[in-house]
Amino acid sequence: MDNQKIISFLKEFVSEQRFSLFQEKLNERTRYASVLIENVYQSHNASAIIRTCEALGFQDVYVFERKNNFAPNDEIALGAEKWLNIHKYQASSLSLIQLIDKLKNNDYRIIATTLHHKSTSLYEFNIMKGKCIFMFGTEKEGLSDEAISLADEYIKIPVYGFTESFNVSVSVGIILSHIAQELRKNCIHYSLSPKEKEEILIQWLVQSIPSGKKILERFLQQTI
Repeated sequence: MDNQKIISFLKEFVSEQRFSLFQEKLNERTRYASVLIENVYQSHNASAIIRTCEALGFQDVYVFERKNNFAPNDEIALGAEKWLNIHKYQASSLSLIQLIDKLKNNDYRIIATTLHHKSTSLYEFNIMKGKCIFMFGTEKEGLSDEAISLADEYIKIPVYGFTESFNVSVSVGIILSHIAQELRKNCIHYSLSPKEKEEILIQWLVQSIPSGKKILERFLQQTI
């Protein structure tokens, strides 16, 4: 069914103010840049990452789980996950190289955040070269050697103290905050396509309406 017909039906269940807010936030959403989280296990870090991505308008979060489950705590994430598309992959069903090949086939550059000898400063990163996904690793070890070997580019956050690196959720915040500013400063066409906006708007409406999934299912059945 046409997405606009679904939207016209569902919008009747929310206030005009809320519907306008959804449209406003959709205009700031982007898939030009995303994150790939490898094997993060601490709930508070997972939660902070989700909250940061949502607040800064990054629609997709890719998660690669080896031994650890990516399990945000809702008290910390504040429900941010319901506004995002979180794509989870387990090593038992998809290898990291397969996931990265999939992302590269969608024209993403894969950027490893690491103290690699080829790493350049975040503030020298060229956002104009095209879409990108920033990879972040587990709390103690960082990215795996495999992830680093599969990256197209490497960046690091400059530090000025004795500590060489930041907590993973802090790193996500620093990098995405900078990227969000760069997207707007350089007038890059970072916005979602009209179709993507429609699909996400339907997703948000359904999640905002009590028994939204059932209401939508009944509507679709009646219109077949």
